[in-house]
Amino acid sequence: MRKSLTPLGESEMEILHHVWEMGEATVAQVQEEILKERKVAYTTVMTIMKNLNDKGYLKYRKDGVTYVYSARKKPEEVQSSLVSGMIDKVFKGSTSALVQTLVKRENLSEEELRELRDMIDNMEDK
Repeated sequence: MRKSLTPLGESEMEILHHVWEMGEATVAQVQEEILKERKVAYTTVMTIMKNLNDKGYLKYRKDGVTYVYSARKKPEEVQSSLVSGMIDKVFKGSTSALVQTLVKRENLSEEELRELRDMIDNMEDK
């Protein structure tokens, strides 16, 4: 079995984003949000949320017979971990190679480039 580039798949990230937005949510509530965009079975959402719990991204409490999930990790923590993993795997640990790729490929506006320069200048001042 090949290891994924990121430890989280698209559906897992989608569900995490919904839980982060709602603060806490049941499987039915997350399914309802996803159904606004596309069809998804309740059992699929339930399985993914259980997997996210097993992987340490979600936690739950029982409310009667209902499981109410919330995030175990903050968005910034997950994003930072995923980006660090990508830098290691794709760019052999070179953050500057990642930034160069983004700047070259994304056709950044003058405003976005100015924001990046300001961000770097502010980091250097610290």
